[in-house]
Amino acid sequence: GADPLLVQQAGLWADRVSVNLELPTRESLQLLAPDKTRDSVVGPMRQVSNLITTNRAERKQSRKVARFAPAGQSTQLIVGATGESDRQIVTLSEQLYQRLDLKRVYYSAFIPAVADSRLPARPEAPLKREHRLYQADWLLRYYGFSAHELLDEGSPNLDSELDPKTGWALRHIELFPVEINRASYEELLRVPGVGVLSAQRIVRARRQGHLGLDDLFRLGVVMKRARYFITARGRSLEAAALDSSSLRSRLIDRTMSRKPQQLSLDFSNPVDDETRSLITGEL
Repeated sequence: GADPLLVQQAGLWADRVSVNLELPTRESLQLLAPDKTRDSVVGPMRQVSNLITTNRAERKQSRKVARFAPAGQSTQLIVGATGESDRQIVTLSEQLYQRLDLKRVYYSAFIPAVADSRLPARPEAPLKREHRLYQADWLLRYYGFSAHELLDEGSPNLDSELDPKTGWALRHIELFPVEINRASYEELLRVPGVGVLSAQRIVRARRQGHLGLDDLFRLGVVMKRARYFITARGRSLEAAALDSSSLRSRLIDRTMSRKPQQLSLDFSNPVDDETRSLITGEL
């Protein structure tokens, strides 16, 4: 409800503008926040998106034009306060990225604070689910995945035991193994354990010659996952092919079996692979 001119002026001071959607569907808003409608949130989000687009065009004409929200626009979704599936949440995020050019969607696990018949009786916050949604979000933004590839009507929720890229790979085991010396950059990004940075390093390094399996450790590939999905110079670290069920048992994320914790901003201490992937997006 703010004057559009004030919003425009605020964006000239702020690095990023955020309008929090909070809940994924109109029905959820009506249940828990009846004074807040989807249109009352999406309208300002669209306004900010248009201001960012206009500002980019103006700055192409003159660098003297002040920057409007240079870090873009973000929003937040509460996870677990209402009954939406992960598929609904991930699909909504994809739409926000595509239609409103959002920079980031943040996911916040619902933490019970008061007793209310409209709220789920959860003994603890769904932090593991929050973690998996963040990983799926990385795949949408940087790995070329779409929401319908990660989740469908038959499997509407993310696997709690496997990261979403590994889950996708097991459902499409016929596409593997990938030969790292011939695979395209896009194909490398779909290999579990090969992140954006390591895929870029592989593409650069193989211009100097064929890569072997030993080279991949140096390039940052997480071999405990990637080893089942790649070959290098025709060689594999696995003597025999495994079926999806056997491979799944080997790949189940043991770190997520521990009680999950919210991420700390203190990254000075060593972290496990799971936490590192959540921070860096390297999946």
